[in-house]
Amino acid sequence: MSKEEILSPCIRNCCLSQQDICLGCFRHIDEIVGWRSLSVANKQAVLLKCRERQKINDKTEKLNE
Repeated sequence: MSKEEILSPCIRNCCLSQQDICLGCFRHIDEIVGWRSLSVANKQAVLLKCRERQKINDKTEKLNE
């Protein structure tokens, strides 16, 4: 593995939401399927989106408690 390679954020807890977002890693199904062909910059962008989606999910869950 090169220094620039970014590992998949998959945590093997795959369950898709109605919006096709994995509730384990918060990637969209298209991002999951295309992960290996993405550039380093695009993988970093996906990871940023994942963190944003997770924050939104966490806030929604707290509101539903």
